[in-house]
Amino acid sequence: MTRIAPVDPAHVDALAALLQELDTFYGETAVEPYEVRIRQINEALFGDPPLAHAALAWNAWELVGLATYSFLWPAVGLTRSLYLKELYVAEAARGQGIGKQLMDHLVKVAVANDCSRLEWTTDRDNTHAQRFYARLGVTRNDNKIFYRLDNPMPLMSEGM
Repeated sequence: MTRIAPVDPAHVDALAALLQELDTFYGETAVEPYEVRIRQINEALFGDPPLAHAALAWNAWELVGLATYSFLWPAVGLTRSLYLKELYVAEAARGQGIGKQLMDHLVKVAVANDCSRLEWTTDRDNTHAQRFYARLGVTRNDNKIFYRLDNPMPLMSEGM
């Protein structure tokens, strides 16, 4: 049976391993040293204030999935939105309903935090994820164009 729970500092090692699998899934060939990954996870999830949140899926003592998210404001009017950054299920655990359980958990978090929306993106070539979201009954929204500024430091010195 899969259990969904908020991330806890005791989970950082398992989370680092699953995030390394996620990086490999997205084509990364080099990852940061273990100590750097642990520091980055701790700063993001347990800093003051936390920069993000995570829900973890566990089968017994094995971490098999995660959902990382943040809150955005404003959304509709002055309400807030829950923004799902990553939804990932370990390859060995796919097809067991874990992704659906994580999404159900996020809906509960959004409702508990008076969010008017739950939003996310997926890569255009990630058709597996797109089929998953379609099975959940969520329609694709093509009204927005996504922008990304990689490595903003040089632009800061140029006075962007």
